[in-house]
Amino acid sequence: MRHHLPIRTSPVFSEIRDARDDARRLLSSGQDPSLVRKLDKAAKAKASANTFNALADELLEKKRAEGKAERTFDKVEWLLNLARLDLGERPVAEIAAQEVLRVLKTVEARGRLETAKRLRATIGQVFRFAVATGRADADPTAALRGTIASPVVQHRAAIVEPKAFGGLLRAMASYEGAPETKAALELLALTFARPGEVRAAEWSEFDLDRAIWSIPAAKMKMRRPHRIPLAPRAVTLLRELHGITGNGRFVFPSNRSRERCMSENTINAALRRLGLQRTK
Repeated sequence: MRHHLPIRTSPVFSEIRDARDDARRLLSSGQDPSLVRKLDKAAKAKASANTFNALADELLEKKRAEGKAERTFDKVEWLLNLARLDLGERPVAEIAAQEVLRVLKTVEARGRLETAKRLRATIGQVFRFAVATGRADADPTAALRGTIASPVVQHRAAIVEPKAFGGLLRAMASYEGAPETKAALELLALTFARPGEVRAAEWSEFDLDRAIWSIPAAKMKMRRPHRIPLAPRAVTLLRELHGITGNGRFVFPSNRSRERCMSENTINAALRRLGLQRTK
């Protein structure tokens, strides 16, 4: 007796048989199976190009092409990643406001209210980009305004009185750490620049004869160049510092590598030693 392999019960055979039957039905209805397959393939490709992930990636590429600051770009990418797990594979045109709200509520439940608000705005950018490119009809995040609890604004302490500011300068003058760190602290107070701008300052940005510090647009949060007039003490400070770090790129180089600027921790540690806290 011959033994036959159970071909007809195998999953592969079932798929082949189903495909054959589908082709026969298409032919009997006057349709070309190969054309139908091509159209189906094109439809699937179009659907994958219209997912939240695909639109988010395109938006990120657009922001990079526009020359957004790296810090801004990284922040947007981080926020989008918070939404990808739940919305990533969904076609943007099919995502409802309730789906977005679930994502926001998950972040809100962790106590990250400011992040939830920014996430809503960032997701909204994806939908508005989809609308502008003809892949969605509306931005569902518009209906979600006010649905997330607003974070309590905390006003940070600031030294505004002349006597207190003088005390700050005296405290910085008494700092006993590295001369570069001491100079960075004093330049912070004299220019009112952000700590990150001071740490990443380059000698090419300074015109000490004209007492001007020109920060290029690429380093600024708003992507606009910024010019800071330098007080006489700041010019004197920088001329003295030039004898220490003037042979390199950065005014305040890292202790580990002259090709990198001073770390954020260096500034923070110095402020703590003086009994001060850094404010953003």
